[in-house]
Amino acid sequence: AQKQALLAELDAQLVTAKLGGRVDQQRALDAEVAALEEAVRQAAWRLAQKSPVAPADALVFDTLYDPGEQVPANAPVVVLLPPRGRKALFYVPQPQLASLQIGSPVRLRYDGGELMATVSYISPQAEYTPPVIFSRETRAKLVFRVEARPDPAQAGRLPPGLPLEVVRP
Repeated sequence: AQKQALLAELDAQLVTAKLGGRVDQQRALDAEVAALEEAVRQAAWRLAQKSPVAPADALVFDTLYDPGEQVPANAPVVVLLPPRGRKALFYVPQPQLASLQIGSPVRLRYDGGELMATVSYISPQAEYTPPVIFSRETRAKLVFRVEARPDPAQAGRLPPGLPLEVVRP
């Protein structure tokens, strides 16, 4: 009888072994896999938050904090100047202002090269007003601020802060 019972037990174990994975065990393992995948996504997100990347290629124009200083949360640390943000600022005497319009081409010459740019802004106000009443003789002392933007593909060649000579082509 004992041997019959042992045989029945072994047969039952064999049938159970051939059944394959149980549904509840498979669900538990699937949930564990999903939890581990989510943990990996969260770790990748945390790493990305701690390793910021500039939104575009740009020149570091200014640093706002020195090493060791406390930086507040979400505060900028550097000021970036992308090539498309570069522009030439120059002043045009009042008598020559009439010959210049937005969209006019200008040639920017600087030490080491030159490039073409397009006038993108002309100030509606004079930057310098003489301390005397306006007259024909003093009108020539008025200058107006003008901005010209080079082609974005070439703007990276324009060094910030460099003195320029601006001429009409």
